[in-house]
Amino acid sequence: MMTITSPAFDHQALIPSRYTCEGENVSPPLVFSTVPDSAKSLVLLMEDPDVPCHIRSDGMWNHWVVFDMPPFTPGIDEDATPPGTVGLSTRKVNAYGGPCPPDREHRYFFRLHALDTMLGLPEESTKSDVLRAMAGHVLEQAELMGRYKLTVR
Repeated sequence: MMTITSPAFDHQALIPSRYTCEGENVSPPLVFSTVPDSAKSLVLLMEDPDVPCHIRSDGMWNHWVVFDMPPFTPGIDEDATPPGTVGLSTRKVNAYGGPCPPDREHRYFFRLHALDTMLGLPEESTKSDVLRAMAGHVLEQAELMGRYKLTVR
């Protein structure tokens, strides 16, 4: 079974402020393991499904969209540009954007998908574009969830 973990925080635990808008806003280190041998690429999506609807009608904020990573990628180092292509976040940037919840504690899901194909999408692709292209190509997926609440507001 494929897994995604982080040496910086445990599944369902608090994300250290270093990786948020209150800290250095750098991406946390991630470790990928047991990727299927038949995988041709990996996709990593980081999303916050707890956004108030008055901010985003769909309640979702996409913090990181990475696709076409080589399947042998062991993970992503802290504050590193991942291999593959970094797509557009909700902020319309091709980069990691750390947790910065506007109202209360939010959950942040790091979802790793092993695909049987390369997507070949351009850098301006959004999470929606990636999800459409992934349809029917997911071999396995894994999830790491961290939580965060601003300490000052």
